[in-house]
Amino acid sequence: MTGKIIKLSLKSIMNNKMRSFLTMLGIIIGVMAVVILVSITQGATNGITESISSMGSDSISAQITDEDVSLTIEQVEELSDNYLIESTAPIITASETIKKSSNTSSGSIKGVTEDYFDVMQAAIQSGRIIRSSDVDYSTKVAVIGTDVAMDLFDTWDAVGGTITIGDKIYTVVGVLEEEGSSFSGSDNSSVLIPITSAQRLVGSESITSFYAKSTSSDTVEMAVNYLENYLYQLTSSEDSYSVSNESDVLDTMDDVSSTMSLLLGGIAAISLVVGGIGIMNIMLVSVSERTKEIGIRKSIGAKRRHILTQFLCEACILSVLGGLIGLLFSWCVIYCYNYFAESTVEINKAIAAAAIVFCAVIGVGFGSYPAAKASKLQPIDALHTA
Repeated sequence: MTGKIIKLSLKSIMNNKMRSFLTMLGIIIGVMAVVILVSITQGATNGITESISSMGSDSISAQITDEDVSLTIEQVEELSDNYLIESTAPIITASETIKKSSNTSSGSIKGVTEDYFDVMQAAIQSGRIIRSSDVDYSTKVAVIGTDVAMDLFDTWDAVGGTITIGDKIYTVVGVLEEEGSSFSGSDNSSVLIPITSAQRLVGSESITSFYAKSTSSDTVEMAVNYLENYLYQLTSSEDSYSVSNESDVLDTMDDVSSTMSLLLGGIAAISLVVGGIGIMNIMLVSVSERTKEIGIRKSIGAKRRHILTQFLCEACILSVLGGLIGLLFSWCVIYCYNYFAESTVEINKAIAAAAIVFCAVIGVGFGSYPAAKASKLQPIDALHTA
């Protein structure tokens, strides 16, 4: 009996192909909106999370926001004397034009020490890193990211070349690995120079930010507390500094991702509800059009539950079929997005499954009233109305 009801439902849907498709359109758009928005949001979040995670859970970032307080290079390096801190990397950021002949780059300039490459896990693909001797003698050398190399040299083979920062000429001694990341972002667009050279460039020896590496992932929380206490004694105000580590950022990213996914999913789910209203509307029209059919079926022995089941089945098939078509279109959109954006976003299988289940619920929920109305028709009234 169930198979026969499904066959009758499919036949009714196929007899009105265009009307059935237009009815499913709201469901199709709703499923596409839910799946695509949530998948792209989670894909972007996962990419950022992976970049941060590649730093390791023992990385710590510290910054002084009080303009009247600063550190020296020696003070930052002395922090590593504590058993909780393996190494530290003071940093100075400069803003100058970066040029090579007529080519320019918008890369960021960072003054660093030799320890920066260990703390930030900044790998070199060619050449060498900034050495302690470069810092001691304020040599004009630079390690550049791949984006800067392409902007200025049109190739990654830039070691030995020269670039102009401000009005000073620097020799490129190294090129960073592509997609090298730091706790504050990607180093692909960075120009790393000795920190003492950066001090001369900006005309100040003040250090207001640095990175640190704890001795292990087990001691990172104690290392954070130690640095917070140190900076509190220095600034006398909790609002004058900030200390964070990778796990803090990951927790924040997870919270933001979850909130955004729920928000976008909730907004997109409204389309599914609207689609459900469309299904209820068309099923009511179908009941009116098929009054004679209902009367005949009841007069030859069809029970109320048979009529109810058939109309519920039709509504559910319309909704679920629309959901499946929406998933197919979503896959096509995600495929095109990955192709043109050079991304690796994948459809969230849990969201896709939940969308189909929600479609079935909508089909049953919004199809219940029309189905109940059809099942309550009396044979004599139905035949008389027809």
